[in-house]
Amino acid sequence: MLEDRATAVSSPTQWPAVYPKGYAVVDVETTGLARDDRIISAAVYRLDERGEVEDHWYTLVNPERDPGPVWIHGLTSEVLEGAPLFADIAEEFAARLDGRVLVAHNAVFDWQMIAREYARAKREAPVRQRLCTIALSKELALPLPNFKLESLAAHYGVVQQRAHHALDDARVLAEAFRPSLHAAAAGGVRLPLLECRPLTEWSDRPVPRQSSGGYGGYGAYQPNSWRPARKKPACPYPNPGRYEDGKRLKQGMRVAFSGDTSVDRELLEDRATEAGLHVASSISRLTSLLVTNDPDSGTSKVVKARQFGTPVLDEAAFGQLLRDVEPADE
Repeated sequence: MLEDRATAVSSPTQWPAVYPKGYAVVDVETTGLARDDRIISAAVYRLDERGEVEDHWYTLVNPERDPGPVWIHGLTSEVLEGAPLFADIAEEFAARLDGRVLVAHNAVFDWQMIAREYARAKREAPVRQRLCTIALSKELALPLPNFKLESLAAHYGVVQQRAHHALDDARVLAEAFRPSLHAAAAGGVRLPLLECRPLTEWSDRPVPRQSSGGYGGYGAYQPNSWRPARKKPACPYPNPGRYEDGKRLKQGMRVAFSGDTSVDRELLEDRATEAGLHVASSISRLTSLLVTNDPDSGTSKVVKARQFGTPVLDEAAFGQLLRDVEPADE
């Protein structure tokens, strides 16, 4: 049972009707931070509409590869060897998420890892919205020294017992989320909810399974040493300027992407490159177009696009334009 903290705001008489009816506070531990990395443990605390705990769940997951930085998460190859595969726990995990807003600290990371695992299992996670507790902390203007989970926990007097253990991190976040939720409700704060787009098209690259080192399987792990590198080829065409509404894309245009996409990001980038576009990793005054399904998300790319007056299109419209890209001037 969650306890009311001294800094928590008491429940308002009228709870905002527009607030979600339930939350799934999630934490996943992974083999790393890259697109090809895998989930090795997951925890979910289900909360009701006012942040009260209903139940919790935890599982290990066999990633079928090197577990990555064991010195961080403590899960060795030996520990994970007998764990279920993600496909084996996908249904139970989905039941914990179904109909709820996914809550996580740096939620975009947890959601993307979950979405990729479901894509590999040829399924979709039943999540339609997420809430990042970092974004909520900013909305509430909490006086935190930084936006790490331990700082948010300390602000509400929540004691961490095992950092980087999915079950304890989810517990800590659930305890810190409840008073944040009540503060938001009392202040009439609009929750920073973002849409979650499950991956409908996915291409997985094979990743070598590493042999065990001398310390439970992580001796072979060397960050970024054996994962395939993604190096964008140089665009051979000059930048013709910004995209204009109602016109065709033109070879050489600089295109940036932000937020979730239904097509795996790397596939989308590959298609843009094959069409003769320049895929940019950031926004500048030279960017021709930003592709995002969340134009109100407040990400750095969206903010810069607004500042520079960069045109913005969603994924569906961009996909249509990719079918007929105008050749570069000779």
